[in-house]
Amino acid sequence: MILPSRSQAQTYLTEAAQRNPGPWEAHSRHVAQAAANIAAYHPQLEPQPAYILGLLHDIGRRDGVTDMRHVLDGYRFLVSEGYPDAARICMTHSFPVPDAAAGSGKWDVTPEELAFVRAYLAGIEYTAYDRLIQLCDALCLPSGPVLIEKRLIDVTLRHGFNDLTLAKWRAFLDIQADFEQALGISIYQLLPGVHENTFGSAL
Repeated sequence: MILPSRSQAQTYLTEAAQRNPGPWEAHSRHVAQAAANIAAYHPQLEPQPAYILGLLHDIGRRDGVTDMRHVLDGYRFLVSEGYPDAARICMTHSFPVPDAAAGSGKWDVTPEELAFVRAYLAGIEYTAYDRLIQLCDALCLPSGPVLIEKRLIDVTLRHGFNDLTLAKWRAFLDIQADFEQALGISIYQLLPGVHENTFGSAL
């Protein structure tokens, strides 16, 4: 894979958060750490690229407060920087179901841009890294990793249901099951702070 170094990825995220501050930065850092933790135990994955991809999956938010546009903006930014494999994660992370209609939010793009996203998703096969970042994106709040069901409800409360919401939930749970089969353990054993972030430190 063609990826920036870990330090360059951290610089991209820091600069992006300065341009558009928000909880998405902390979320990205937690996704990166969760991805690295899981990849360290997975037979087909490596922690370093997993961390970098997790750090950059939402980098499209550097261009301001947008909705689903961030996936395209991130893709374009990382392609322009010479990192097509990192750019790919910007496009795939929101779609465990490879259909633009499955996005959680509004498509604040032009019809031509939406057609590009649809064609892109239709033209690729997901890799283990795509699936890893989809999983970790669905596990991490800005406060840290949580039970996946809490994160799915959090997103739905903010963005609402669409025709593919249930299919998307099932896809996330299927990805979790596939990873746990490959790992031989629960993913939650690899994510420190899940109990506290899900239930509160008092429990």
